[in-house]
Amino acid sequence: MPSDLESIYDQLHDLDPANLADDPLIECIGTLIDVSEDLDRGEGVARALELCEVAAARTLSESNSALLQYFRANAWGVRQVKATRTPSTTWNWEQPNMGKQILHLRRCVGHQGFLQLQDVRRCQVFTNLANSLNTVGRFVEALDYWERALEIRSRFGMALGNLGCGLEEYARSLSDPGHKVLFLKFAHTNLAAATGADAEYEGDCDSAKNFFKARMARIEKNVPRLNEISLHPHSMGRSEAEQSYRSWCLRNRLFLNPLNDLGDLSIANNDVLMMPPFSTPIGTPPVLIGFFNQIKQEFASGRWFLYDGTNSPSVHFSDRKVLLYNSLDYPCHSLAVEKVKIAFRIAYSIFDKVAFFLNEYMHLAINPRDVYFKTLWYANRRSKPFPVRSEFGNLDNWPFRGLFWLSKDLFDDEFAEVIEPDARDFYAIRNRLEHSYLKVQVEMLGPLASREDDFWFDGLAYLIPRDELASKTLRLFKLVRAALIYLMLGMHREESRHLQGKDNSKSMPMELPLLDDSWKQ
Repeated sequence: MPSDLESIYDQLHDLDPANLADDPLIECIGTLIDVSEDLDRGEGVARALELCEVAAARTLSESNSALLQYFRANAWGVRQVKATRTPSTTWNWEQPNMGKQILHLRRCVGHQGFLQLQDVRRCQVFTNLANSLNTVGRFVEALDYWERALEIRSRFGMALGNLGCGLEEYARSLSDPGHKVLFLKFAHTNLAAATGADAEYEGDCDSAKNFFKARMARIEKNVPRLNEISLHPHSMGRSEAEQSYRSWCLRNRLFLNPLNDLGDLSIANNDVLMMPPFSTPIGTPPVLIGFFNQIKQEFASGRWFLYDGTNSPSVHFSDRKVLLYNSLDYPCHSLAVEKVKIAFRIAYSIFDKVAFFLNEYMHLAINPRDVYFKTLWYANRRSKPFPVRSEFGNLDNWPFRGLFWLSKDLFDDEFAEVIEPDARDFYAIRNRLEHSYLKVQVEMLGPLASREDDFWFDGLAYLIPRDELASKTLRLFKLVRAALIYLMLGMHREESRHLQGKDNSKSMPMELPLLDDSWKQ
């Protein structure tokens, strides 16, 4: 006789969606995915995805629409687990099921109905998204989603435990011993909270708690005197203006410093991210070091432009006596707005520079005219799916894989699929800033702004509210910061991996003294 679980599976697999209202249909889809996973029935997952299409064709409530995205992500997640059951497949750089899972989780988070979901459900969405990003190597960005879950329910066990695991894994990628210890201390704190009596779990939690306890024990073995580690206040600058700027950077986690990922700690208010020691052929000039200096300075300067452009209290004197027409549609014209635009352009340009850096460091020999962050990773783009270059696809380098997956957030006409729902918007803003017309407004004119028959419709411009431009630029800077951290930690991984077996008689360590602030000009 079939088990109760199999009986439930058969009923859900064979249901006629036409006989169900929206709420029970959505509930049945979620249950079918769970039961299919328990029974390892791939055809059940396929049926659930078919039912998702049926439900999506209906006029669903906002909350059901958001929930449907979550269940779609779960279905692709089940397929992802099944496709990566062996060690050889776990390290595949291209994982289409994972890409779809991340995309649907992000669509859920960005949906208007997301805030209408129950607290526990929103915590699950954030935690699943963080876990997925962490798995593909985007560990910097994963931290934010675990923490967003904990902002909703501070004792949510799966977010606490996975945050602790993520911090421990991040620590293993760091080169600075002091940074490693601090990360492990924070990891241990979260793991301890996840295994505490007041941690909140849905259903049986014994296996999860045992896993988290094992991670705690490993940390305690490696760092036996965790309780003696303390943080002391560090100077935030000489003037009130500098202190305000550094506080803003810390709050938004914009310092090129892994410690800033532990929170707005004063110890992290500097850009200490540097290239790891690396060897080059004797007689080779320090071209990569100089290039990294440029990228880092551009990031820091663009970050200041963003801060200053979004915190300018009054019109700058350079804006006075600049005669402009009032187009009567709430335009924003000022030095402050231009600074935000400049910041956006600087940030977006760094992606291709990261690709240029990798092309040189990894000896890819791609023609410089053809080096782009989105396409660097692929060996042949004549037929789809594009194959990942052997220099990367066979590499067990977690940060570099994170950089590869971060490239999937950027839109390109050549690539139909992205895993960031807003990718086209960022692409459009960048193109308009570089090549044509981006109109920044105090506020949008609502539906009238998109109607061609309205007098105020501007078909020449890409319209964006000032606040939205600022928020998108901030998101872009967070993405670029993560990319630079992945780049340096990936480079550290490569140098560590190649350290043994090198013929040091044919190479020399490339290290230079630091440039004193007083020498900068």
